[in-house]
Amino acid sequence: MGQDRGKYDFYIGLALAISSSIFIGGSFILKKKGLLRLAKKGSMRAGQGGHAYLKEWLWWAGLLSMGAGEAANFAAYAFAPATLVTPLGALSVLVSAVLSSYFLTERLNLHGKLGCLLSILGSTTMVIHAPKEEEIASLKDMAKKLVDPGFFVFATLVVIVALIFIFVVSPRHGQTNILVYITICSVIGALSVSCVKGLGIAIKEAIAGKNVFKNPLAWILLLGLVGCVSTQINYLNKALDIFNTSLVTPIYYVFFTTSVLTCSAILFKEWGHMGAGDVIGTLSGFLTIIVGIFLLHAFKDVSVSLATLAVSIRREDHAAPAANGTASHSNYELLHSESTEDLDRGLPYDSVSRRNGALTSSLDV
Repeated sequence: MGQDRGKYDFYIGLALAISSSIFIGGSFILKKKGLLRLAKKGSMRAGQGGHAYLKEWLWWAGLLSMGAGEAANFAAYAFAPATLVTPLGALSVLVSAVLSSYFLTERLNLHGKLGCLLSILGSTTMVIHAPKEEEIASLKDMAKKLVDPGFFVFATLVVIVALIFIFVVSPRHGQTNILVYITICSVIGALSVSCVKGLGIAIKEAIAGKNVFKNPLAWILLLGLVGCVSTQINYLNKALDIFNTSLVTPIYYVFFTTSVLTCSAILFKEWGHMGAGDVIGTLSGFLTIIVGIFLLHAFKDVSVSLATLAVSIRREDHAAPAANGTASHSNYELLHSESTEDLDRGLPYDSVSRRNGALTSSLDV
């Protein structure tokens, strides 16, 4: 009965994760459209410290869409392991890429379509090999995990890296290097997922009739989530305002997912319940997603499609025989010219031979 319940929760979490990706992928487009409208009006841009986007309804629509996606994502963590939920964020990249080609005039070429296919295959692989059982079932278990020395060291390093990037690196390189703001969002995101996971467990306990409001850990997790999400929204807005959406989305996905998988392995130890085949399958699926995202955006400015590819092949096929004919004709003219010059210099005709396209004399010099 417990195994059936676990499978039921697993598929609920899977459905919530997929719906979350659809809402979040659409939110990037809405927020970007709002920021572009503000730029046309001459308002101070978010990348320069402005907050005029708070008056733009498109930006708010994007925020509400992201809120719905994050709510579904929040619920998904309560039912399914982070190793499954987080990598499925690749679907939001696909949604964002497809919608960008329609609403932001950002092309989706042949490489992009192949990247979408690889990302879907990688996500499917990760779903198949993801752990089906949860190790943490209560806030009491969560509290034990949070004081584990391994996670304490990890969390400390995350906070230190985030502070260095916010106060030292960001003022100097944030406007020119896309990795600065995305790194801040990603490392903080690892902690936010931990808070979400704990709050999801608290909600499930509250639904079961347990009084979790008197537990200090629930409020600590809530405050931590608010702080982490606020920081992520702030720096993600700056990255979206300055850099291309088709670059921000995939890089953010790779960095964020890597951070969360690392945090999940340290805090929840979900990987300890997986066999060698499942571990290899999960890592292979994640790498396939990364390759797919790379193809999706690395060649986004190259105009390649099945039609242009077929035309290029036909042109090469037609050009090859013509080039060979020209080369043969030129070689013949060269040989004929050199042969005539040698005869004019008095060499006997039979002393001139053609070997491998060159003229050699049989007389000793």
